[in-house]
Amino acid sequence: MKSSIISLLFFITISLSIQAQRQSERLIQGWEYVKGDLGGVYEALRTGKEAMLPVWTNIEMPHCFNQFDAVDPDVPYYQGPGWYRYFITDDQLVNQQRMLLHFEGAGQKTKLFVGDQFVGEHVGGYDEFSFDITEAIQKYKKINVSNDLKIPIVIRCDNSRDLEMIPSDLSDFNIYGGLYRYVNLIKVPDASIQQIHVETSIDENYKKAEVEIRAQFYNPENVEGENLILCHIFDAKGEKIQEETFQLDNLSDEFKANFSINKPQLWSTDSPTLYTIKATLKTDSGEDELSTSFGIRDFKFIPHGPFLLNGERLFLRGTHRHEDHAGYAAAMPENLIIQEMEMMKEMGVNFIRLGHYQQSRIVLDACDRLGILVWEEIPWCRGGLGGKTYKEQARRMLTNMVNQHYNHPSVIIWGLGNENDWPGDFPEFDKEKIRSFMSELNELAHQLDDERKTAIRRCDFCSDIVDVYSPSIWAGWYRGKYTEYTKVSKEWNEKVDAFLHVEWGASNHACRHSENPDKGLELISGGDGADERDGDFLLSGGAARVSKDGDWSETYATNLIDWHLKEQEKMDWHIGTAYWPFKDFSTPLRPENPVPYVNQKGVVERDFTKKESFYVFQSYWSEKPMTYIYGHTFPVRWGETDELKMVKVYSNCETAELFLNGVSLGVKTRNSQDFPAAGLRWMVNFKEGENHLKVVARIGDVSVTDEISQIYQTSKWKAPSMLTFDEIGKANQIVELEVKAYDEDAVFCPDAKNQIRFAIAGDGILLDNLGTSNGSRQIQLYNGRARIRVRLNGEKAIVSAMSQGLKSGFVEIITH
Repeated sequence: MKSSIISLLFFITISLSIQAQRQSERLIQGWEYVKGDLGGVYEALRTGKEAMLPVWTNIEMPHCFNQFDAVDPDVPYYQGPGWYRYFITDDQLVNQQRMLLHFEGAGQKTKLFVGDQFVGEHVGGYDEFSFDITEAIQKYKKINVSNDLKIPIVIRCDNSRDLEMIPSDLSDFNIYGGLYRYVNLIKVPDASIQQIHVETSIDENYKKAEVEIRAQFYNPENVEGENLILCHIFDAKGEKIQEETFQLDNLSDEFKANFSINKPQLWSTDSPTLYTIKATLKTDSGEDELSTSFGIRDFKFIPHGPFLLNGERLFLRGTHRHEDHAGYAAAMPENLIIQEMEMMKEMGVNFIRLGHYQQSRIVLDACDRLGILVWEEIPWCRGGLGGKTYKEQARRMLTNMVNQHYNHPSVIIWGLGNENDWPGDFPEFDKEKIRSFMSELNELAHQLDDERKTAIRRCDFCSDIVDVYSPSIWAGWYRGKYTEYTKVSKEWNEKVDAFLHVEWGASNHACRHSENPDKGLELISGGDGADERDGDFLLSGGAARVSKDGDWSETYATNLIDWHLKEQEKMDWHIGTAYWPFKDFSTPLRPENPVPYVNQKGVVERDFTKKESFYVFQSYWSEKPMTYIYGHTFPVRWGETDELKMVKVYSNCETAELFLNGVSLGVKTRNSQDFPAAGLRWMVNFKEGENHLKVVARIGDVSVTDEISQIYQTSKWKAPSMLTFDEIGKANQIVELEVKAYDEDAVFCPDAKNQIRFAIAGDGILLDNLGTSNGSRQIQLYNGRARIRVRLNGEKAIVSAMSQGLKSGFVEIITH
């Protein structure tokens, strides 16, 4: 009976637009869900009055247990079982030969039933897996005879805490649960293509490429007679450039074929050219067709830098990504994933580290298409080293990751672990045993793929094992000052053969800005390294550090980023870096952050709202002409009458001219080494009240503009005393409100940081638990204000804002 898990997967590198007899259906509608456990699978099958409990909820796929509770300030995120059910109809069984259920990822332990028949299980939240459900369906149909038969598919997912499972619950991200990636129903002939691997090489003159195709087959024992496989190669325009037919005597053997391509078009970050291989298997059981894209390129890490792609130096301009989004948690639909990757490319990214686990095939496809190089890793993250079950999962997930993403030209690094110097899950923390297992994984990775490199981040006692290493360098955040960045980087570049700096940055509370971001930082000492150490991520205790003693403003973060980027312009020896992360994400380890349970280092918020730092990166990395005045979310500036205030402009253009209230303040020339803002800064004398700023930036014959308005406040204020509401906007029964802090004399307090809490009564709900600056019911004020949205579902609602020691604010919202 073929009910065991198909470990090497059918759909490893293919498009879902399958021809011939292979059919694929993405199952989105028709699912039901129960949070919590059932007494057994039969509770999912009961009908009639006995089916009243449990209560099933209709959902769409993908779906995550933790859609909202990951950032709920009042309860821990749910970790436990949940059940799903789906009914396969007669229409879906038409012309079926073999039926497979393919999971693109599910968290974290998954069991599958057809009716009450147990089919199989999978452990691991991020690699793909499939089950053959053919015999289970046939058996169910024999027992349950009906003209309108619906076959129940029942799935139990479980993200309960388990020390013998990776990743560790000490990780700085949520270990999500649920069917948070797509589930596909696949129909194939009795014998079919299980996987295709494509390996390319190119001569030193880049004039001729060799392509080796390797295929393995599923169910090879079920065919007799002559078997043929047809191979077609298409170029980026879809034109056929190679074709050949091969006779196969034994489908149990791996199939290999070799082709040559003259004058190949190379895949690169600027021109990500993709070829396609289409393989068609013909047997007495029918035809099966499988396609995969591939690229032709080579890369090299020069000892002690730099990095070469297709023989030319390329500085890796990178970032990071977690599978997490406001209102979805890990269950991001395809359109949002693509939007996120395109935003990264818009910012100028050419490299990404996927932290800290194998990610959706949609992400890798986007990287191939957009030209973004990839470091992808298994989730051996923190906690130490477990036992036999733990190690076997790590080996299996590494094997699956490499096999499933082998053909992606974007992938250059297989990551073996993250922060493996972080103990806490086991009584024993033995460095030598960790080294031994790291060496085993390193050897396994090279056996599976002898072209790509291996890497880890932050485990110095294993730095000599892998090909590429990233130490912990957080200059100006967890330790030291950001002006120490270059010195520390040079030191590490000499210590290891290939130094690639991933994870750097600063937490920044969206919409919080500062007139003096360095205030209070004089106690922070330099010269003691720039690494993150035990407890540095906490907001109390330990030595003075920006992460604890700074203001968490976008102003400081943009300065830190600006400094790093201008220094990188001079590092002709450097391989590259990756900022941490692109987008704010949820984490159970940070309940005290300004937005509770959110890591706020992103350059965009958890809902893709761009922060100011997005444009700093663009000004260094983007080719498209751009300009941006710092302070779009800084509506009120403050200071003395006639005090000069700095206005920064970020642009990749040659010159910029700033206008204040219609009057030119002069033209400045961009110089990346003139910090801050590459010399595009002006000292401005604002008038009391509203001021209008406009910039015109030019490069050659092209000009781009940006403009903002800001209030300048000279009135002095005392400690915040009260909160008041303003209605900002209303559309489609959704009202956006802004609360502001005022002192006892009704003077606005533009630097207030009080923690506030929103609540609602009446005919409406708060749009909260989103982990954003306008989607959190508990949040620290940003420059004396905070926003929340309300969805009305009746005539009237009353919203309150409360903060300890302040007079609460109330507002009545009436449906018009």
